[in-house]
Amino acid sequence: MDIAYFEKRLLDRRRELNERLGRIENDLEQPGDRDLEDQAIQRENDEVLEEMGDVSQKELIAIDAALARVKAGTYGTCPKCGGKISEARLEAVPEAALCEECISG
Repeated sequence: MDIAYFEKRLLDRRRELNERLGRIENDLEQPGDRDLEDQAIQRENDEVLEEMGDVSQKELIAIDAALARVKAGTYGTCPKCGGKISEARLEAVPEAALCEECISG
């Protein structure tokens, strides 16, 4: 398994998420509209942005944990059963911590 390849993917995704979070924060800090109808729409938009931010934060935590496993030399090993996490799973979800068997059962 090419650990450097997965590490680069994780680092690239972390950078993308940090940029997204910066844009979300900037959008949320914009002053509100005076019109009540526009305020309602803006509030709904803010709720969507906040949810996107929460999801991004959770993904960042998983990515940071995966990068810690890379550094520790345990990336690609399931901590639950000690088996290998398939490259196909890591290709789909590079921050995956568990193998297919442990996640489904």
